[in-house]
Amino acid sequence: MASFVEVCRYNPNKPVPVYSTSLPCVCPCRVSTRKALILPHFSEYSSLRIVRDVKPKPLFRSRAGRISFKRRFLTAVARAESDQLGDDHSKGDDGTIQNVEEKQRKSSQLKKRVIFGVGIGLPVGGVVLAGGWVFTVALAASVFIGSREYFDLVRSRGIAKGMTPPPRYVSRACSVICSLMPILTLYYGNIDISVTCAAFVVAMALLVQRESPRFAQLSSTMFGLFYCGYLPCFWVKLRCGLAAPSLNTGIGRTWPILLGGQAHWTVGLVATLISFSGVIATDTFAFLGGKAFGRTPLTSISPKKTWEGTFTGLVGCIAITILLSKSLSWPQSLFSSIAFGFLTFFGSVFGDLTESMIKRDAGVKDSGSLIPGHGGILDRVDSYIFTGALAYSFIKTSLRLYGV
Repeated sequence: MASFVEVCRYNPNKPVPVYSTSLPCVCPCRVSTRKALILPHFSEYSSLRIVRDVKPKPLFRSRAGRISFKRRFLTAVARAESDQLGDDHSKGDDGTIQNVEEKQRKSSQLKKRVIFGVGIGLPVGGVVLAGGWVFTVALAASVFIGSREYFDLVRSRGIAKGMTPPPRYVSRACSVICSLMPILTLYYGNIDISVTCAAFVVAMALLVQRESPRFAQLSSTMFGLFYCGYLPCFWVKLRCGLAAPSLNTGIGRTWPILLGGQAHWTVGLVATLISFSGVIATDTFAFLGGKAFGRTPLTSISPKKTWEGTFTGLVGCIAITILLSKSLSWPQSLFSSIAFGFLTFFGSVFGDLTESMIKRDAGVKDSGSLIPGHGGILDRVDSYIFTGALAYSFIKTSLRLYGV
């Protein structure tokens, strides 16, 4: 059946009447009709697309047509399901690839940490064995870099939002003063007067500045002098100040005379080596124990630390301290070795949490980027800052004849 359309002139204000007239059919049952159809406004055709060369579809479909339509519909559904499964598999593959890449990244980072850790540990061991001015100058350089990182953290956005940081010239002057403290400790043996004078000068510089002085400036600066300058000086007192020879140390008998002979192995050298080893054991065993058994968070300051890892670090520190004490024959008492190991562990954890608190308030992950895979100097020496003071105080006050 064919039809033709008669369209009148288009008036934009009126709908378009369309007259459809059917051609006469041979069948007598068909009646010719002439009806007026109203088309919608032309603006409603804006979303329609004109398709050319499209064959007219019959008004009524045969049974075979309906069957073919069902087949096409089922085929389309099957394709859609297969595509969805393919997407799910691709997503699973993407997730697997991401997990593999994450593991590779962590493995590479761990490898980098181990390589640079060993590369730093060997020179540090040589510096500790050398002692004297070599040890002191190396410590002074570390203190200068660490104090610079500390004042950068104080001036960062995270901390500076709630306080007024000290002026830049004051922070630089404090970094220089902190680096001079270990040298003055070795030269004079005591720096109480020097620290007092330095604190007075810094406080006066803050009070007479042009801008309005703030208590936050004074408190952060004084803590910087104490944290970055005064506390590290106890390592000089421990390594170079305790010059009593450790006569029972077996390695001292075979030590070359050109390097000082048996007199080179003093109580200060043995105590420093044991303290350093205890700190390393604490960090290593706490990391391994936290990975294997960690379930209960230790504190909100450092969410990755757990009670299980901390307890493992304590056991490892005490075990290493006892082994080295037996090997180096210092201290003589087993109880003293356990107490020395416990103080080393406590100073290590307390120093680590203190630096974590500063970094958390500053809103940064690392104090710097000087050491690849480790961060800054403060990230590596934070566990040693309080340990030297505790070790020196314990030996001076609790060990009779320095534990010999």
